[in-house]
Amino acid sequence: MKDILEEITRLRLKRNWSEYDLAKRSNIPQSTISTWYRKHQVPTITTLEKVCNGLGVTLSQFFAEEDDCVHLTAEQRELLDCWSSLSDKQKALFLELFKSIP
Repeated sequence: MKDILEEITRLRLKRNWSEYDLAKRSNIPQSTISTWYRKHQVPTITTLEKVCNGLGVTLSQFFAEEDDCVHLTAEQRELLDCWSSLSDKQKALFLELFKSIP
């Protein structure tokens, strides 16, 4: 079974985010996130869903294992990781640019 706090940390660090950045994007108090680590608690599924939304991943993607049926190339993973760190405005601008490429 996947270590939830370890996975949150892995995804957060992959985006070069602090706990504060994650809290801000997930709409969760930073003190709550700090408490999970300090007291070795895991978030509720509702709170984990907020974390996933903040990280730009689904709960399914969060719990997916390496051998699950969806396989991405390293380049695709990098693109999705970059996408997840963009603001809504940046995503909209990128989509406009992408759609304009013939």
